[in-house]
Amino acid sequence: MPKPRRCSFCGQSFPSGTGILYVRNDGSLLWFCSSKCRKSSIKLHRDARKLKWTKYYGKEEKGRA
Repeated sequence: MPKPRRCSFCGQSFPSGTGILYVRNDGSLLWFCSSKCRKSSIKLHRDARKLKWTKYYGKEEKGRA
């Protein structure tokens, strides 16, 4: 049984077989649940921690002071 994937931008889980896979030049994989998340991350360079509709809103990065 395929496990559900988690969006790299908003953190929402979505079923396998849907979504958009983006592969960076360094080989890292980014899964996006919608084109809204893909455009916000790649084209517009938005920070998911500053958008209220993401699950990462208000979360501070670990290891930063």
